[in-house]
Amino acid sequence: MVPHRLVLAPVVQLDPERATFTDMLDRYAISLRSRGLSTSTVEARLWGVRRFQEFTGEYPWNWGPRDVEDFTSALLSRPQPAAHSTIRGYHLMIKLFCEFLVNPAYDWHDVCLERFGLVPAQICHPWNTHSHLAEFEARASRRPFGYDELEAFFARADEIAEDLIASRGKAALPALRDAQLFKTVYAFGLRRREAVMLDVNDLRPNPHMPDWGPYGKVHVRYGKAMKGSPPRRRTILALPEFEWATRGLKVWVEEVRPRIATDDAAALWLSERRTRISTRTADVRFARIRDDLGLDPMLTLHSLRHSYVTHLIEFGYAERFVQEQVGHHHSSTTAIYTSVSDDWKNRVFHEALDRVLGKKEGVA
Repeated sequence: MVPHRLVLAPVVQLDPERATFTDMLDRYAISLRSRGLSTSTVEARLWGVRRFQEFTGEYPWNWGPRDVEDFTSALLSRPQPAAHSTIRGYHLMIKLFCEFLVNPAYDWHDVCLERFGLVPAQICHPWNTHSHLAEFEARASRRPFGYDELEAFFARADEIAEDLIASRGKAALPALRDAQLFKTVYAFGLRRREAVMLDVNDLRPNPHMPDWGPYGKVHVRYGKAMKGSPPRRRTILALPEFEWATRGLKVWVEEVRPRIATDDAAALWLSERRTRISTRTADVRFARIRDDLGLDPMLTLHSLRHSYVTHLIEFGYAERFVQEQVGHHHSSTTAIYTSVSDDWKNRVFHEALDRVLGKKEGVA
């Protein structure tokens, strides 16, 4: 007797277009991970493609160059137009996704032709996308702190902590943490993530400055990574111009932090819940002090790093040394962060005049 066999009908997709697009994104994510890109990079690229698809209301096999132009126009028509670098980032994400779809190593051409009678194409071209025209593409309003602004900011951070201590407020310890965090970001030229990811064990001694104890160096383990690479590491020397911040770091680690930390806590900057603070927390706390003082809203936590680079140049440190301290891969990147003050430029100018004119007078 022939056994009965269950014959299954072929599966019919209720929404074949959406299912195909989802499959494209899933396979694209796998290819990006195979290249060693970080999870955050992969998610950002997928998000960019989804946003473009939602804007067009169409799927990749229906996309055309005009869609890119309309998308760009929409970004520029917002109350606050998107920056050149933002638009260029969107264009790059769309372009790379289209390159994946049209690559003959994959079968998306045949799949789309069979299912929809259309095929995906590259829609990003030199004539309809933003080019990378300059190394520094941030808004012109982005700048470092002035000396007076920096002094006022740190003074206000200290004042908030002192007032909470005097009133025995519960937020006194976090306020002390914030004040020292911002000073440390400035005194070592740290990026936001580099700062919040520091552990106590990342503080190292400098044998040339034994009086500073374990606060002579900061070992950064979560530096900005190159594409497809793990976070870059570097060691930053504490500098004599910022000894005041080094002393504050010692007070935080040895006197204040133990009142928050548990025995197994490793993070240097702890929240009230005894966990590592986030970059968002640092941004919010920074903005609160900045706005309280009425400072320029374009000043961000990253502006403290810009100030560090600027001030080291003004202090007379060699550009190569500054580049190593802040972890720039190219010296040109350090140069675009530098915005020296008029006083410094005038001093250099007068020194040059004295040197040149003095020689001439000596010859005469």
